[in-house]
Amino acid sequence: MAPWLRSAGLVAGSSLAFAALRWALSRCPLPAHVRLDATRTWRWRNLLVSFAHSVVAGLWAVVGMCQLPGALDDLVQTTSPSAHLLLCFSTGYFIHDSLDIVVCRQSRSSWEYLVHHAVAVTGLLSGIFLNRFVAAGLLSMFVEVSNIFLTMRMMVRLGKLPLPTFYEVNKYANLVAYFLFRLAPQAYLTWFFVRHVEMRGQGAFLMVNLILLDAMILMYFSRLLRSDFYPGSRGPGSDDEKKYLID
Repeated sequence: MAPWLRSAGLVAGSSLAFAALRWALSRCPLPAHVRLDATRTWRWRNLLVSFAHSVVAGLWAVVGMCQLPGALDDLVQTTSPSAHLLLCFSTGYFIHDSLDIVVCRQSRSSWEYLVHHAVAVTGLLSGIFLNRFVAAGLLSMFVEVSNIFLTMRMMVRLGKLPLPTFYEVNKYANLVAYFLFRLAPQAYLTWFFVRHVEMRGQGAFLMVNLILLDAMILMYFSRLLRSDFYPGSRGPGSDDEKKYLID
């Protein structure tokens, strides 16, 4: 089987697996506040699938990078079967999530997710099919460790769960994880591309993707700080039920 065909099959298989997971999770009971509204119900189930992806992909990325000594010095040519498989796995998730948003008519409220997913999918697919920048894609998946805490935060708020102590502890864990697994890897990726990557072809394309993600990450970070640490700066009704903070 041609390598590109095998990769396409892995991406498609991942999308189908996440669709099956969503169907299975739709059979789980819902918090009382969530089941009162169809949109909240959809978002709760969407977040459950996102949480599952974040746990698997985040831990996979960290372990995979530890198994590639020297990868940080060469994010262009360094690769491994495990890293390639993770990129296929996460690309399948982003495709599934985009389709879930569109099919369930949540595009208007979740358009930022769609933009993020489009940037992520095109970047990861270029690494998958050209077999270059695979290690860069692996490092970018560190963000999923941060998303574990971010998703738990959003679910507590969305479901209005009576867990004030858990929320308070998770608030600070989320902030630390945001610095270590989202801001720091993204900063290193941007520095590496500016310093070492030729700005033409795939390198230029991925650099544009990186700049877009940099802007998104800083914007979401400012929202997170205002929401959890400076709540007085947010207007009434500004809640996670109205706006995602991003995956």
